[in-house]
Amino acid sequence: MPVERRNVEPGTDVLIRKVDSHLAAVRVGLHGPELELAERLARCLRELVVTTAHASAADRGQVRAAVHYFVLRRESRGRLLSVRSLAAAERVVDRVARQLGRADLLAEPPRHDLVASESVRPGDAVSR
Repeated sequence: MPVERRNVEPGTDVLIRKVDSHLAAVRVGLHGPELELAERLARCLRELVVTTAHASAADRGQVRAAVHYFVLRRESRGRLLSVRSLAAAERVVDRVARQLGRADLLAEPPRHDLVASESVRPGDAVSR
């Protein structure tokens, strides 16, 4: 039986499988906008993994770190700590995509109204 040879770097398939299996797991508990965000992040990460397969070790390391940030839960001494939010993962993935010159892969383009509303913290005086 012939074996198909692929031109991918070692670890590329592993990273994509991690993203896909994490997405499959979160599909059970997420709905609506949160699920859409998780799927956009997964698409972006898959593309970053593939496009950096032959890039520098530093670029591949950034993508690997973003994948791990997306998929790993933080645990401490048997107690589950708060799971990282998808918004935090989005910031990490978007930062890596920008650093690698792939702004076209941003999970969600920045919205000016969201940026303006986030600059006002609770308790800040808002003039009208």
